[in-house]
Amino acid sequence: MLSLRSLYQIGHGPSSSHTMGPAKAAKRIKLEYPDVTRYEITLFNSLALTGKGHLTEIAIEDTLKPATVTFQNKIDLEKHANTLIFKGYIYDQLVVEKEVKSVGGGRILFVGEEDVEKEIYPHHTFREIKKYCLEKNISLYEYVLEVEGEGILDFLREIWDAIKAAVERGIQTEGTLPGPLKVTRKAKTLYEKKMKNEPAEVLENRLVSAYAFAVSEENAAGGVIVTAPTCGACGVLPALLYYMHKKHKFISEERVLQGLAVAGLFGNLIKYNASISGAVAGCQAEVGSACSMAAAAHATLFNLSIDQVEYAAEIAMEHHLGLTCDPINGYVQIPCIERNAVAALRAIDACGLSYFLSDSRKISFDMVVKTMYETGLDMHTSYKETSLGGLATNYDKHKDDNCW
Repeated sequence: MLSLRSLYQIGHGPSSSHTMGPAKAAKRIKLEYPDVTRYEITLFNSLALTGKGHLTEIAIEDTLKPATVTFQNKIDLEKHANTLIFKGYIYDQLVVEKEVKSVGGGRILFVGEEDVEKEIYPHHTFREIKKYCLEKNISLYEYVLEVEGEGILDFLREIWDAIKAAVERGIQTEGTLPGPLKVTRKAKTLYEKKMKNEPAEVLENRLVSAYAFAVSEENAAGGVIVTAPTCGACGVLPALLYYMHKKHKFISEERVLQGLAVAGLFGNLIKYNASISGAVAGCQAEVGSACSMAAAAHATLFNLSIDQVEYAAEIAMEHHLGLTCDPINGYVQIPCIERNAVAALRAIDACGLSYFLSDSRKISFDMVVKTMYETGLDMHTSYKETSLGGLATNYDKHKDDNCW
């Protein structure tokens, strides 16, 4: 598995695989081939079908000018779900042609070339990690520090600062999100709209939801967020961490970093053994993974055992199995923003169940990750970030009332 530095990335939304990844690929090609005078880029599959809503074209053209971007709207099952082909010319002569896969979380792979990122984790399943930790009598957090080495806490502080900034911008911002859906930003309303004699559980739901909406709306507006593990699921873990830090005095910023580290470990396991890409495995791979990470973080914040942390993460993923990715018009807005809030609340519930029931569980985290990936591969392409099925096709923008 790769470092947490590869999982958590600070960048502009609205999509890690459709915006950040293509932009990163374009920057690398421009650096390697500075004499190219013009580019032709073809997008395939999910990138082509939802690229407009994800600002893929703009992300590429901002780096490679002049550039012509073509959307190949016919599904090509022989290619990765997020494939780009770059052709670079010096005047009329083709001098470079590269095929690139944007595999999720902003990570890119150049086909036929060695991966520039190196694995640092010696263990690749949670079972192996747990066995190692129990033998050495160390926590999951201490395991992350041991593997990641010097500088990881400074990195996690930088990530936490970016998370806080995204939440705090989002809860203060009003207006309408870009795109044809004209979605009104709701985080500020959720944050400020108190009920008379508001019960504690309602207050918790409202604030956690407000924080999730805040980050997700920042992402949808192209603001700076942290991939956790992706842009489309960027509101789940931040909402939980920010809420718990504000609510409980004993959850210091140092404790938050512990939660962030353990959450990243679970995200890394999912990324390595399955996928965090909606185009590969549906929204279960994005919001489901984020919920699993948040549940693990929540359990860590409260010093639960390794078994309880695992069970919290497993419950969170298990109950997202089969979740489709069907963004309306290809924008990371509907149903994505609400889905982040629901998942943040579900992470809290998953941790609560794990506290009471971990000694009777039957399903391991490794098993549910394997199941999620198999489910994603079986899922029809229409439900994997192509906007060819589900809400994306049932929504009628011409109706005055879509709540039929």
